[in-house]
Amino acid sequence: MIDLHGYGWQLMQGLGMTIRAALAAILIAILLGLLGAAAKLSRWRWLRGIAETYTITIRGVPELILLYIVFFGLTHLLQWVTSLFGYDEYIEVPPFAAGVFSVGFVYGAFATEVFRGAILAVPKGQIEAAKAVGMSPFLLWRRILMPQVIRYAIPGMGNVWLVLLKATALMSVVNLDELTRKAFIGAGATRDPLSFFLTAALLYLMLTIVSNLGLEWLERRYSRGVRRA
Repeated sequence: MIDLHGYGWQLMQGLGMTIRAALAAILIAILLGLLGAAAKLSRWRWLRGIAETYTITIRGVPELILLYIVFFGLTHLLQWVTSLFGYDEYIEVPPFAAGVFSVGFVYGAFATEVFRGAILAVPKGQIEAAKAVGMSPFLLWRRILMPQVIRYAIPGMGNVWLVLLKATALMSVVNLDELTRKAFIGAGATRDPLSFFLTAALLYLMLTIVSNLGLEWLERRYSRGVRRA
C-alpha cells in the first residue's frame, strides 16, 4: 500500500484538472485539425501554404518551448499593451489558458494530417454522385463526408488524444495544479518522491486504459454496417 501522507485528495484534484485541461486542449486540436485539413485540400494556394507552414513548423518545435513562448511572451505583450494606456499593474496569462492553448495548438498540427487523410479516404465517386444530384456543399459534408471522416479519423485521433493526455504534464511548469504538479508538491513536502510519482504514473495509466476502452467503443459504434476484409 502506497502511503501518500494525507496528500491523496490533492492528487485526485490534480487528476481532475488534468482531465479538464486535456479535454479543452483536444477540442482546440480538433478545431484546428479540421480547419487545417480543409486548408490543405483547398484549391487556393495561399491557404495550402499557410496550412503547410503551420504543420511543418509546429511539429518541429517542442511543446515545452511553445508553452514558454505563449506563457511568458503573451504576458510580456499584455504588459506592453496595458502600459500604452497608462496601466502599470502586472498582468499574467492564466496558466490554464496558456497550457491548454499551447498543447491544443501543437496537436492541432497532428490532427490536421489525421483529418486530411480521413477526408482523402472517402471514395471520390460518392462525392461526385452527391454533386450530380444537386446536393449542397453543407449537405454533402453532413451526410456523405462527416460520418465517414469520423470513422476513418477515430484511430488516428485516438493516438493524438493519448499522447496529448500525457503532454498535459508539461503544464506543471507554468504552475497549473494538474496531476504532475500536485505530485511534485506532495513529494517535496513529504520527501517521498517515489510514492507520489509512482502514484501519478498509475493514475496516468488508468486514464490511458479508460481512454482506450472508450476509443474501442467509438470504433465499434462508427463501424456498424461496414464490411470488414
